[in-house]
Amino acid sequence: MVHNDPLFEEMLVDVVGLYLSPPENAVIFCVDEKSSIQALDRMRPGLPMKKGRAGTMTHDYKRHGTSTLFAALNVFTGEVIGECKQRHRHQELLSFLKTVEKQTPEDLELHVIVDNYSTHKHQKVKNWLKRNKRLTLHFIPTSSSWLNLVERFFSLITDKAIRRGVFCSVADLEEKLMQFIAKHNVDPTPFIWTKSVDVILEKVARAKKSIIHGV
Repeated sequence: MVHNDPLFEEMLVDVVGLYLSPPENAVIFCVDEKSSIQALDRMRPGLPMKKGRAGTMTHDYKRHGTSTLFAALNVFTGEVIGECKQRHRHQELLSFLKTVEKQTPEDLELHVIVDNYSTHKHQKVKNWLKRNKRLTLHFIPTSSSWLNLVERFFSLITDKAIRRGVFCSVADLEEKLMQFIAKHNVDPTPFIWTKSVDVILEKVARAKKSIIHGV
């Protein structure tokens, strides 16, 4: 939680404000990319978990390539919009933002929380945002991924679909990722942010003090 970003507090206030006091007639999305997801095909099938023995999987595998999952978590509903792409440049980001915009009712503004990755600040992204006043990007501080709630969903999909998954191709990987998202959206549960700015800043101050004094 210790940081070096000079805009940490300013960005913290902005993002936490969206979580705790969202604007009216708007949707808050948390957006990020989970890059380089490997399509791993185990050389032999694993054994299922049973009484007295944990589930197993072989250590050797065949690599079939990678994919990048773009995800937008709706903070209010917990629903996720997802797309798989082969790269994560500004072109793919713009394409995904347009998808998110199309899937959101036209009478609602979009506030999108993203990290400080350079792709999110590309000039072509800025130019597109100038022409699309409906959508506003909100940046989290550098090295503060814990502020972006979509990371909670990435942890979920990693544990439930990726870590022990078996994929015979990149297409198979992408299909299973989309199936997981579709199943998740049938009965989504939103991740609730509870910490205020003051509480977070107090924790940051204590962490810095511990480092300085070696506690």
